Amino acid sequence: MTTTVNCDPTPLDVLERVAGVIKCLGHPLRLRLLDVMERVGEASVSELQLFSGATQVAVSEQLGILRGRNVVAARRDGPFMRYRITEPRVTHILACVRECDQTNTRPDAGREASA
Repeated sequence: MTTTVNCDPTPLDVLERVAGVIKCLGHPLRLRLLDVMERVGEASVSELQLFSGATQVAVSEQLGILRGRNVVAARRDGPFMRYRITEPRVTHILACVRECDQTNTRPDAGREASA
């Protein structure tokens, strides 16, 4: 006997948008830049370069990718461009990344997996 489940799947266009954001976040420098922006609000390329330790070219390249996915936006502030997170799901994803890291660094974390 089969049971019918009343399930409305998430629309494909929503899944495609979310997958694009997740794919965009799949780079350590992009995650670092987003982490900095989340903590300080807006940041210039030179500030992001200072906090990340990356070159200006690398920071600018990664910001271009983040802008292309509408994850961040820029505004002119005199001679500088200041970047901020515009995709609200990013803050939730960063929180999950931090939580996963804390979970994996606990002394008893390995015991749960083998139990």
